[in-house]
Amino acid sequence: MIARLTRTVLATLIGLAMFAGPSAAQAFDESQREEIGEIVRDYLLANPEVMIEVQEALEARQVAEEDERRREIITSAADDLFRNPSDPVLGNPAGDITVVEFFDYNCGFCRRALDDMNTLIESDPNLRFVLKEFPILGEDSNGAHQVALAFNRVMPQAYGEFHERLMMAEGRANETTAMEIALELGADEQALRDEMTNPANARQVEMTYLLAEALGITGTPSYVIGTELVPGALGADLLREKIDEARECAETSC
Repeated sequence: MIARLTRTVLATLIGLAMFAGPSAAQAFDESQREEIGEIVRDYLLANPEVMIEVQEALEARQVAEEDERRREIITSAADDLFRNPSDPVLGNPAGDITVVEFFDYNCGFCRRALDDMNTLIESDPNLRFVLKEFPILGEDSNGAHQVALAFNRVMPQAYGEFHERLMMAEGRANETTAMEIALELGADEQALRDEMTNPANARQVEMTYLLAEALGITGTPSYVIGTELVPGALGADLLREKIDEARECAETSC
């Protein structure tokens, strides 16, 4: 009897057994369900590779569902993600496509990805780059980011140079090294320290953490481009592909 059953029919039976709800099972009487169970069991024992296919199909479904969940979150949280007035913006502030990067000053991959950001901004005059201060690598990172947040409020026009110098500084970034760079760029230390106590800074970091948690971001750098999460330092070429896709979707409503 197994020989007469096609792979498609067996896949349907397996699908009913694994994914269907109670209503589907009730379509068969007890003897039919037992017979189907025996057929499926015998076939799977003879062809265990089918279970790999079933697992792959299940994983693909789960990935698709997670991607859709992220798209919904990105759409609903667009203002906080793309247009938070407290976030530093590099490139063209009026650009037609925005890349959001979650980063930590002590993340080695983020430091390597700095060249990717600069390359993309230099080659794309319509690119808007939003930086999400996301200190996840300990107290040193938290101190460095607190200075960075304050610097962006006090001297936003110089944030790009501050960001690059701190990102490329030797050793671990911390409050001391960040403050030294800020002062070298002409910031007033007392104004910075006053701004570091601004409750808005803590709220901004908290919002970034909430966004990261909702999107399932666990490491840096992580990017949001269009409605897609792009985790990891994957290089300028791949990011450019994602930017082109987002730009095309914005024009054609994918």
